[in-house]
Amino acid sequence: MLGDPAFQHECWVLGRDGYGDVTDAVYRLVEDTWLDRWSAEKYVGSIFRDAAEAALVDTAVLRVLRILHQVGPDAPTSAYLQHHAWPEAVRACRDAHAALSANDGEDPDLPPRSLAVLGILLRTSA
Repeated sequence: MLGDPAFQHECWVLGRDGYGDVTDAVYRLVEDTWLDRWSAEKYVGSIFRDAAEAALVDTAVLRVLRILHQVGPDAPTSAYLQHHAWPEAVRACRDAHAALSANDGEDPDLPPRSLAVLGILLRTSA
């Protein structure tokens, strides 16, 4: 989501149901892992395979959070997308997503799953 400009336009700008907004995506990125509090390096071996994956995720998180803190947590999608550093954050998110997907044997170019599908996947994996 955060690394896919076409998705951002189709779902966040146009308001497509089922995918939340940019703030939802940011909180999903950091809320359960506390990546806003400490490095992804802490999760090497449990969530991330190695330091390279962790470094890519740390870069993405820091770039997105910097924008979040500048525009505010309740800012509209347009505030994020128009921020001067947004393209760099999108690129960092795309790099992290592509590496993690490839390492999981998944296609990084598949469209993001809806929140409902993610909820089902979380329930079935628990």
